[in-house]
Amino acid sequence: MKLGEKVAYLKGLIEGLEIDGSTKEGKVILAVADILDEVAVTSEDMQDQIDEIVEVVDAIDEDLGEVERDFYDADDCCCDDDDYCECDDDDCECGCDDDDELYEVVCPSCGDTICLNEGMLEEGSMTCPGCGELLEFDFGGDAEE
Repeated sequence: MKLGEKVAYLKGLIEGLEIDGSTKEGKVILAVADILDEVAVTSEDMQDQIDEIVEVVDAIDEDLGEVERDFYDADDCCCDDDDYCECDDDDCECGCDDDDELYEVVCPSCGDTICLNEGMLEEGSMTCPGCGELLEFDFGGDAEE
């Protein structure tokens, strides 16, 4: 039973009891019933507005999803460039670096964790995508190794 129906039922009970509106108690009971009626009407109006807003937000969400699919599926990769994958999860389906083993490096300047593949490490350096700092990789071994 909705709030408006409950208030209508309560008002029916009050009328059935033949509460005298001229007594102190009767005035209070009738005033409370009137206030409850106003609250129920306001509540139902607000619920209608919320339902309309939810419909609009759902439509916007669907439209945005289509835009995201159109935009991001253009190159089928969620990465900013070919060398750096921004995926935070292991279920990345963008296809970048699928066959390469990834290494994590922490930028000393900004503290971001960056995933690198072996080819990027062999280059010896890269620019941090978070802060732009030049990161150099030195393995400290002989050139023959």
